[in-house]
Amino acid sequence: MKLCVIGTGYVGLVGAAIFADWGNEVVGVDIDENKIKKIKNGEMPIYEPGLSEIVLENIKENRLSFTTSIADGMREAEIVFICVGTPQSDTGAADLSAVWNVAKEIGQHLKDYKVIVTKSTVPVGTNEKVREIIKENLKEKVEFDVASNPEFLREGSSVEDMRNTDRTVVGADTQRAHQVMHKLYDHLGTPIVECDLRSAEMIKYSSNAFLATKISFINEIAQICERAQADVTVVARGMGLDRRIGTAFLNAGIGYGGSCFPKDVAALYKTSTDQAYDFKLLRSVMEVNKLQQVNFVDKVKKHFGSNLTGKTLGCLGLAFKGDTDDIRESVSIEVIRQLRGLGAYIKVYDPQASTNARAVLGDTAIEYCEDEYSVMKGSDALFILTEWKQFKGLDLEKVKSLLKNHVIFDGRNLLDKTDVEKSGFTYYAVGKYTKGLKELQDKKVTHTSAVLKNNGS
Repeated sequence: MKLCVIGTGYVGLVGAAIFADWGNEVVGVDIDENKIKKIKNGEMPIYEPGLSEIVLENIKENRLSFTTSIADGMREAEIVFICVGTPQSDTGAADLSAVWNVAKEIGQHLKDYKVIVTKSTVPVGTNEKVREIIKENLKEKVEFDVASNPEFLREGSSVEDMRNTDRTVVGADTQRAHQVMHKLYDHLGTPIVECDLRSAEMIKYSSNAFLATKISFINEIAQICERAQADVTVVARGMGLDRRIGTAFLNAGIGYGGSCFPKDVAALYKTSTDQAYDFKLLRSVMEVNKLQQVNFVDKVKKHFGSNLTGKTLGCLGLAFKGDTDDIRESVSIEVIRQLRGLGAYIKVYDPQASTNARAVLGDTAIEYCEDEYSVMKGSDALFILTEWKQFKGLDLEKVKSLLKNHVIFDGRNLLDKTDVEKSGFTYYAVGKYTKGLKELQDKKVTHTSAVLKNNGS
């Protein structure tokens, strides 16, 4: 098939590469000329394991090309994918301006039947508006269909996710559109959920909101575990082995972040209020997620006091999760900001996200290190803020020799509590009892109203 993919971010570039790898002829489109030049030269604008090799191989095989012109990109395409960003606006709703602009340009250049597919995450009713905008901008009478085909990729494993998807969701109003989309996806051998446009849009938001709810739930359980002297890791394993629950997204930590969960949960909540319904559970999910940062930083205050002036803190991790360079809504970044705001000097390291983080954190009272052990040298405590696999295998004796104080704050529960404490460290994890924290934890409820206010709920 001949495809056009508009947008070369996490969704668009991975989609274009894998579509081409399936044997299709794909044209990727982006208005950023510099980005297109870099991609053609093998410089990926994002870090995603395995992506660069797939892009370069398919460029070499003439299955994948790139342009800055939507008109050129869509000219011969049977399917045109819209994969532009839909960031969260100040109201909590998705900012759809890029989607509207692309729809307008598609309408201006449409000359024969195509299926226009929105792959970006968009609120209920968006695809109907896309269809209206295309119709309004047609220069001649042309038949076309609009479809919703949300993606369910996880950053850091999106290549594998797209090759081995659980299901494909296609929302469309005509059988012709569904037949075209089946032609693209049937070879995967996994279920294709055929539905209407609005149901497809809701599936995406509902899926992400449910996963975010699982994270906030286990983080609430973690708070109880700390007080009751239980271990949330063991509790989560015992829960997850129940087939009705499953183990995924039951890792307690300092909260979810990234480009999807925060904005998608907020957007679904905004949709609920637009429909005159108060989605109370989602409000609590957002509140709990914010409180995880507060709880974590309060442990630092309990240990060192509220004034961290004169303290050097070594922080591992800047990306919102491991195996990506994405810092959007990164909890790690927020925690570092709070620690710096309390007067601390911060040393940081991330395998991929340092450059992106530097653009938002700057250089004031912060040092960007070349490796994880450089972060520890002379620091008063070590913080693990992102779940990079390499941080799990730290040499504890080496860590001990480098730190001024033998204190570790593990925001992702990467280390083994028994091993760390046997090595002589004071170890603060999430959902694992640490002697002396109960007095602090008893006061946590006082943060609730402030978090709700800051969350815009």
